[in-house]
Amino acid sequence: MDFKGKTIWVTGAASGMGKALAIELAGAGNKLVLSDRDAEGLKLTVNAAENKGSACYPIVLDMSDSDAIYKAAEEVIQKGYKIDALYQFAGISQRSKAVETPLENDRKIMEINFFGVVALTKALLPHIIENGGGQLAAASSLVGKFGFPYRSAYAASKHALHGFFESVVAENHQQHIRVSMIIGGRINTNISKFAIDKDGKEHGKMDPGQANGISADRAAKQIVRGLRKEKAEIPVGGNELLILKIKRFLPGLHRKIVRKINPM
Repeated sequence: MDFKGKTIWVTGAASGMGKALAIELAGAGNKLVLSDRDAEGLKLTVNAAENKGSACYPIVLDMSDSDAIYKAAEEVIQKGYKIDALYQFAGISQRSKAVETPLENDRKIMEINFFGVVALTKALLPHIIENGGGQLAAASSLVGKFGFPYRSAYAASKHALHGFFESVVAENHQQHIRVSMIIGGRINTNISKFAIDKDGKEHGKMDPGQANGISADRAAKQIVRGLRKEKAEIPVGGNELLILKIKRFLPGLHRKIVRKINPM
């Protein structure tokens, strides 16, 4: 993947990894379509990206609103943008046990993390195929590879993304569609602060694991390296990524470790 001359859409661009990636991509002779529901945060990202030399088209977009997602895609295409890559980072996490989580919370998490991502992919995929193919990437997580305490719906939403995008690339590989799943570990962002608890309220604090994680800027550099190589999976983080190898080669030990980890 060569970012020069490309038009790239990044969701969740107002903060965290989405913001860091947008700024990291800026200045490579490309155009950026940047979306997020946080209008003020989005303006800051646009300013930073434009200061590096990339023309930006901002869209305030709630990923839980499928109708708005399709309208946004139509708007961008009608404006004459040819989308070469779609990198999706918008999402919401969770801090509650499955047994105490009301179904409406599970649905909310799935609506944003899975159906919102699927909706924008479906809205743009025919356009990308028609223009000769392109690259799709979506933010998964370590818990997109295995279950984890207090993350049942969040883990399920990320697992679902793997199944969806593996199918998409299998169906469209001949149409030059490439997919990268971004397997985030401990990254210092606000995702735990905005996670919802059993009552649907914001968790409101950063978990120690995230507080001690790598910076979003460092994560963005790891992501860009993986995207350039068109890796199917891009692990992002520090030493905690070793758990992926333990899961693969020592599944029994992995289960014991996960049961003992402090999830909060």
